[in-house]
Amino acid sequence: MKHTKYPEESTWDSLCKRPTIETASITAAVSDILTNVRLKGDEAINYYTQKFDGVSLNNLSVSEEEIQEAISRIPKALKEAIELAKDNIQYFHTAQRDEQTIYETSEGVECWRKSLGIERVGLYIPGGTAPLFSTILMLAIPAKIAGCKEIIICTPPDKNGAINDAILYAADLVGVTEIYKVGGAQAIAALAFGTQSIKKTHKIFGPGNQYVSKAKELVQQYGVAIDLPAGPSELLVIADETCNPSFVAADLLSQAEHGIDSQVILLSTNEYTITAIETEIEIQLAQLPRKDIAKKALENSQFIVFYSTNKCLEFSNNYAPEHLIIVCKNAEKIANEVTNAGSVFIGNYSCESAGDYASGTNHTLPTNGYAKNHSGVSLDSFVKKITFQKISEIGIRTIGPSIEIMAETEDLYAHKNAVTIRLKSLTNV
Repeated sequence: MKHTKYPEESTWDSLCKRPTIETASITAAVSDILTNVRLKGDEAINYYTQKFDGVSLNNLSVSEEEIQEAISRIPKALKEAIELAKDNIQYFHTAQRDEQTIYETSEGVECWRKSLGIERVGLYIPGGTAPLFSTILMLAIPAKIAGCKEIIICTPPDKNGAINDAILYAADLVGVTEIYKVGGAQAIAALAFGTQSIKKTHKIFGPGNQYVSKAKELVQQYGVAIDLPAGPSELLVIADETCNPSFVAADLLSQAEHGIDSQVILLSTNEYTITAIETEIEIQLAQLPRKDIAKKALENSQFIVFYSTNKCLEFSNNYAPEHLIIVCKNAEKIANEVTNAGSVFIGNYSCESAGDYASGTNHTLPTNGYAKNHSGVSLDSFVKKITFQKISEIGIRTIGPSIEIMAETEDLYAHKNAVTIRLKSLTNV
């Protein structure tokens, strides 16, 4: 961990830098994969699956028999846990529905907006060292609520050509329509362009490694939408002497274990608090199965002492964390002053893991400072909004003359004439 005391504001931007990765070779490699899948379809998918996953598949699609066998192997306790998370996520995202309201902007002029689910969405679900079945809940549940007709999952197979049981159970539980055994950048290519087996989708969601993230970035050039600009997971904690050091240490490690390029930041006005948290980190780290990953991630981390909680908050807003935990006096008041964060957790018992799994909020969040201009995934991410207007004879008389003046000022006389011809028809009635 890197330690800094009372940094000058001029140094904040350097302290806010995320771990950097070399991107030129990644871009070139991913571009080749996208091109090959776009031109060769399933043939390219099978080639890359053999190359990267070490398995040759006869069929990319997961069968109903495979799904039912996976469901039968899931322990009852896990099923109940997933169902509780499903209920909470569904409740929170259902509350985000818009009511359709008609507004009369001027006499005789009615305007309204309608939300429609994106017809076909693709979800990428990592399945390697950490099979993220929870991400299926976070993405497929709002997709269903939004009215998306087709929800397609791509997730990498293991060496036996199988998909993790919990991934299949969660997908079946929430009504995913198709599941394919495809991972990596080639999966993003398949969802973006379509292949003989996999339909092209209109928007792609889900986390992944740097190759998956780069693929999502590049397919936008072909008119395919994505959920968010993606980067490694990150957490910032503002803590004072009222925090429980063991809780904070556990939260920091929960993010550090995601990957070696993850980053955690601890801010405090109290040096003793930081020391206590560090002691707990050392104790808990030794017990983690993924301690080598977490230890590497901690090398990218910053522990910073500020003179005041207000300065901690200012720094946090400048950093714009994916996850922000506030465990200090007046935590709720401080939380109300947050302007840049993906998701905020208030108080000693609001662990970040709750948002990852079961509190109800979405865990697909902006990273790498994008919380300054992006929201996390929500119901809105799965809908497109169409505006409507209905103008009566009274309405065109009301706003028509203004339209004529504005169109003429822009030298767009056909625009003006579209109004003028209507107004003249009314004067002849």
